[in-house]
Amino acid sequence: MRLRFTKMHGLGNDFVVIDGISQKIRLSADKVRALADRNFGIGCDQLLLVEVPTSPDVDFCYRIFNADGTEVENCGNGARCFARFVRDRRLTGKNVIRVQTASGVMVLTVDENDNVSVDMGVPVLEPAEIPFTADNRAVVYPLTVGDHDISVSAVSMGNPHAVYVVDDVDSAPVESLGPQIESHPRFPRRVNAGFMQVINSGAIKLRVYERGAGETLACGTGACAAVVAGRLRGILDDNVDVELPGGHLNIQWAGEGQPVIMIGPATSVFHGQVKI
Repeated sequence: MRLRFTKMHGLGNDFVVIDGISQKIRLSADKVRALADRNFGIGCDQLLLVEVPTSPDVDFCYRIFNADGTEVENCGNGARCFARFVRDRRLTGKNVIRVQTASGVMVLTVDENDNVSVDMGVPVLEPAEIPFTADNRAVVYPLTVGDHDISVSAVSMGNPHAVYVVDDVDSAPVESLGPQIESHPRFPRRVNAGFMQVINSGAIKLRVYERGAGETLACGTGACAAVVAGRLRGILDDNVDVELPGGHLNIQWAGEGQPVIMIGPATSVFHGQVKI
């Protein structure tokens, strides 16, 4: 069968987006890996699937698959691309879109400049719910990674994140420590590893080694988790510019019990068909 798709990116974090409403598709892990392969497929960090809603109070169902074929709970950059996609493909004319994800309902708002604001929900900080193995909740946890003893903050933005503060993000050992943090046994569902450099109270630089994808040019949920971690540590304000390798996101968080708001662009690259 031939499958129609759109290639999109949010600050270089790239996606294959598929309309599962007007065309029928069954995605196995093998098919996802084949489509995500940058040499033999289309190539992407994640594959996003638009499906019919399963509840009357949402507009769409939003499913996310990593390049390794695993289905995951959330992706902030993908959410912005999702919002642009359903409007560009005329699946909806709404500016405010409610979508069902594996971690709950997400609200996406598209402004007149096609920037997308995403209500990412209230961050989860209880270790058992992240999930993360710890006796008690803390702002910072010691973590032994190979020969290194480091400290991380653990946050879930619908998917788990470990945030490690470094002096210089450009020289941070993302390639070596990232995979070790990702698969650390204290994170039973694996984890996204964020390396954060604080520039000042309103600006950070961030690199993220994503679970199932490796280091990407941008990670929306990672940016949210980093700002939450910085706010809890008392080193960041409630409105932060996050510089990622692919560009900038604006992250806003008023504090515990409040949702995190992420604002940034989403770009279509090309449309195509692929035989699967």
